[in-house]
Amino acid sequence: MTFIEVLVALFLLIVGVLGAMAMQATVKKSSFDAMQRSLASALAQDMIERMRSNDPDSLATYARTDYGVALDALPANRCNTFASPCTAAQMAANDMYEWELALIGANVVQGGQNRGGLIGARGCVAHANNAIQVVVSWQGRQETVDAQKVNACGTAGNKRRQVVVEAFIN
Repeated sequence: MTFIEVLVALFLLIVGVLGAMAMQATVKKSSFDAMQRSLASALAQDMIERMRSNDPDSLATYARTDYGVALDALPANRCNTFASPCTAAQMAANDMYEWELALIGANVVQGGQNRGGLIGARGCVAHANNAIQVVVSWQGRQETVDAQKVNACGTAGNKRRQVVVEAFIN
């Protein structure tokens, strides 16, 4: 009888340990997905703040649907010194270049490879009058329903995730 009780207790212990291990794996995946969503939200807010800091007449310059597809050329004026002030167009070109670097993760490099950023990141900026819509799209790790009906930014697929941030700039 004691042997059977020990076997039952051992079985319950093993089931509990396996359950805890499965829960840890799920938590780790969810944590990664939450970190990706947080980064996407921060990137969208970053672009809106870049647009706010520039001349409101240059808002249309930022409107594109191909951020993250191919890195823009390095702007001639990086707008980082007092000796060489920028025009609104130069500031916009620099902002778009910097934002694209952040989208593809080029600001965090390890072993010569980009380690930051989002997986398959794409950015889209729409502009109508002073209303701005910034969409950051990336590829998640698990399948879900594609958000294509809401916004077609990024690569369509059942792993596509999106953050849409709207603002009014005057």
